[in-house]
Amino acid sequence: MDVHTALPEMQALAARIWSPESRHHPGQLSWSVFYAEDLAPGPVELARVAGEVVGWTWAESEGWLEICVDPVHPAVASHLIGELVARAPEAGLTTMVLETEEHLLDPLRAAGFVAGDQPWFTHHTLALDDRMPVPGIEGYTFRHVRPDEADARAACHRDAWSDVGPSRVTATAYDALMRAPYYRHDLDWVAVDRDGRMVASACLWLDPAIGVALVEPVGCAPDHRGRGLAGAVSLAALHAARAVGATTALVCPRGDADYPTPARVYRGIGFSPGRRTLTLSRPS
Repeated sequence: MDVHTALPEMQALAARIWSPESRHHPGQLSWSVFYAEDLAPGPVELARVAGEVVGWTWAESEGWLEICVDPVHPAVASHLIGELVARAPEAGLTTMVLETEEHLLDPLRAAGFVAGDQPWFTHHTLALDDRMPVPGIEGYTFRHVRPDEADARAACHRDAWSDVGPSRVTATAYDALMRAPYYRHDLDWVAVDRDGRMVASACLWLDPAIGVALVEPVGCAPDHRGRGLAGAVSLAALHAARAVGATTALVCPRGDADYPTPARVYRGIGFSPGRRTLTLSRPS
């Protein structure tokens, strides 16, 4: 099944089973599906029990697998993984799970997946009752994005991320993202300099059913770093999320020593580290 068709049911399962012990948040799925124009995502396989989706797999890209299964139905994971292995590409398969998701780890290991020495991520959470004030930073203001600002918002993202490789976020892609499930203009915040240029940003994805707002992504243009803008714009967005019903914030920065700055920023504004991810691969 095409991912755009399957997305509502994928997100519904992710929301229904979300806890600090599970990896997927529905907002992350919207970002992964819509963030660029040139994505070529593979098919989605849905597994149902009594008509309800209890598991899915998605070939997000060649060789990369996303998997989400209700822990109440662990046999579904073995079935879905077996089907994927049977039609795996020549280069093999790689996936990522949270270290607490034993209902996925056990069948992945049984199917020949092995944990590798690759970058990993730590899920951080923040109870929004304990918010810190948004600091004032001279020369900058904070506001949410307007519906007609896809071009400027995409440029802001590219400015922040292109120093680690060319960003694929275009104005056309961001315009589509703004219509994606769970996107809200009032939770997509930017820092604006004196010239009116967006120079830092934090996009939040709130699932109102569970009260969890995912922070994804955050960035700051290289020539404006070192002023605390990434943390400040994140706090501004978190205040906005709290005002519309969010009770918990979630962010998932890298946890390995090669990319430590984002985790320091989030911990500096009150986030506490929790479970980490594991990356597992299976050669063809």
